[in-house]
Amino acid sequence: MLHKQSILKEIMTVYAARVRQKMTQTNNPQKDKLRVLIADDFQETRRNTRLMISTLDNVEVVAIASNGVQAIEMTQEHRPDIVILDVNMPEMDGLTAFKHIVQEYPGTGCIIISAEKSPATVSAAMSIGIHEYLVKPFLVEELEASINRVIENLRETRQKIAKFNKANTNNLVYLEQLAHEYLKEGRTDNQATQIFERLAEYPQCDTRWLETLAMMYAIRREWSKLKALAERLEHRTSGHNK
Repeated sequence: MLHKQSILKEIMTVYAARVRQKMTQTNNPQKDKLRVLIADDFQETRRNTRLMISTLDNVEVVAIASNGVQAIEMTQEHRPDIVILDVNMPEMDGLTAFKHIVQEYPGTGCIIISAEKSPATVSAAMSIGIHEYLVKPFLVEELEASINRVIENLRETRQKIAKFNKANTNNLVYLEQLAHEYLKEGRTDNQATQIFERLAEYPQCDTRWLETLAMMYAIRREWSKLKALAERLEHRTSGHNK
């Protein structure tokens, strides 16, 4: 209890200091702020996280949810740039919610928060493109650092998406470049899977890309796709052995 009180006291101190700082910077031009959604089933966490974010200059809270289903619905309504999601929530957990969110809005950044840091959860988060993980209760400095890293990653991700949209998606060289990047990052999310599936459409697709796609299907438990791809790989292997 004393630890929580000290955390809240620190939040209030930082909040007051940054409000005073903002009041002395009124002559500076207002920058566009990135939009943030918070989803957590504990009211105290939602309140404290919102209070922390209100002290930051480059972001603003546009929606607050209490479970994963609400997070998806509010993302559709408010289109946040960043979602801060608790791992364990009723109706739908944070990781599952982000899978749905990033499928529809691939340029969305994410910070996962949890009462404990589980290696399995961290690994699952990274596999769907989440690289920021905060353990509750966290400090405003920790949240700000995570947000800044997400912002930097968002710039890179959105640049890639923009290039992808402008480029000829049927360009084999371009697809292989993206595949190299996603393979290096260990990604198995929808966006990465779609790139490997586009590669697989080419009759001359390198076997290693097909094998990587097969592993992705296994990880994602897409058994029907895995079965069809396995038959293709088997046919290719038997053809080479003749």
